[in-house]
Amino acid sequence: MNLVVHGPQIDPFAIDAIRARLRHAAPVRHGLLDDGRSFLFRNAPDTAGPRQAIAELCATYRLNHVWLETVPKLSDFSLIALDMDSTLVTIETIDEIADYCGRKEQVAAITEAAMRGEITDYSESLRRRVALLDGLDTAALERVYEERMKLTPGAETLLAAAKNAGLKTMVVSGGFTFFTEKLKARLALDYARSNTLGIADGKLDGTVVGEIVDADVKARTVLEVCDQIGVPGEKAITVGDGANDLKMMGVSGLSVAFHAKPKVREQAKVAINHGGLDGLLRVLG
Repeated sequence: MNLVVHGPQIDPFAIDAIRARLRHAAPVRHGLLDDGRSFLFRNAPDTAGPRQAIAELCATYRLNHVWLETVPKLSDFSLIALDMDSTLVTIETIDEIADYCGRKEQVAAITEAAMRGEITDYSESLRRRVALLDGLDTAALERVYEERMKLTPGAETLLAAAKNAGLKTMVVSGGFTFFTEKLKARLALDYARSNTLGIADGKLDGTVVGEIVDADVKARTVLEVCDQIGVPGEKAITVGDGANDLKMMGVSGLSVAFHAKPKVREQAKVAINHGGLDGLLRVLG
């Protein structure tokens, strides 16, 4: 088994401690970012004892780690699909919209429960949240984009590397087209899929127009795009943080949990808990 250890900063003492736990397996610098922040331990013993010890050490030193039978290359894939809220960008956009009508706390509580998987009907949770925005002037959407929406650190580095390797790029979100279309243009993404807010007379009308992009639709969208470009789902990388990302992760070849809820971290092939999105480039060969 191969072990990749990486993080925004690497303490040499941490690498020495990990090496000792792995019976002195020799670490080698690794990853597509040649910055000394990723190390590969080949043929590392992965029984319960070493796995637990490595997990504890990495938690102590704020490092990411992943066990891999084979180390994938970015060029092995043809598509990278990213969730938007708390993944491609640093905020939950619907919570920030709600702040402009004094309902952020109420909306955020529903968002958090949905992302943790405590609310199993994502579509209903979204309708409940959007209904609380009824009557809000659409100028609030522009303010959220201009004043609050920030790209997650490492997002542009990851996307540039993906494009250079020949991958198509996509944002697929339970959020809203107002934001995903702007991000698509700004980042030169190939595809974008999200929800459309109902608007009447320059104000939100508290509805979502058309099919809601829930977990099933996210997964279906990834497979549809794969079909369009002539590859199977195994050629896709999916990146997300919430329970509504699990199904699209399940149809892809490489699933990445980014600063994710516990349920998502447990099921993803790769979990990045520390640092930015460019951490994925430190896993790939």
